[in-house]
Amino acid sequence: MLNKYERKQINEHFWTAFQKQMKPFKSSNGRRINWINYPSDIPHIFVRMEADKVGARLCYDIQFKDLGVRSIVWEQLLELKVVLEAHMQHPTNWQQNKVLSDGRIIDRISWELEHVNYLLSEDHPRILTFLQDRLLEFDRFYQEFKDVLILLVK
Repeated sequence: MLNKYERKQINEHFWTAFQKQMKPFKSSNGRRINWINYPSDIPHIFVRMEADKVGARLCYDIQFKDLGVRSIVWEQLLELKVVLEAHMQHPTNWQQNKVLSDGRIIDRISWELEHVNYLLSEDHPRILTFLQDRLLEFDRFYQEFKDVLILLVK
């Protein structure tokens, strides 16, 4: 079992390596981007990367408190489902009304790499490559269609 300091070291090493790996890449719109804090440009919508003992995930979380707004955004994304999945080279998980550990209810679209352990340094290359590939694929889709989503919530 790792202590708090060891976990912090792994966390810093991993995300620093990810930043270095992503530095040469620009967004598909040609702009430099902070890949670790990918901008959705829409309040209450977040692009998150997760890694833990069982896998790694890229998540697109729709977290509007207003169920009506969340439903409208979700429906629009379902209309774009074929296009989104065509951009991604990995199976897509669609989870509507997902309950988080803190009790919040969100809608989530995600891509997951299973059977890797973030705490094992030998799994880091696979996780880093997975996150890089998914994020770049997602960026190509998102830069093309984000204006549609932005208009929904204005």
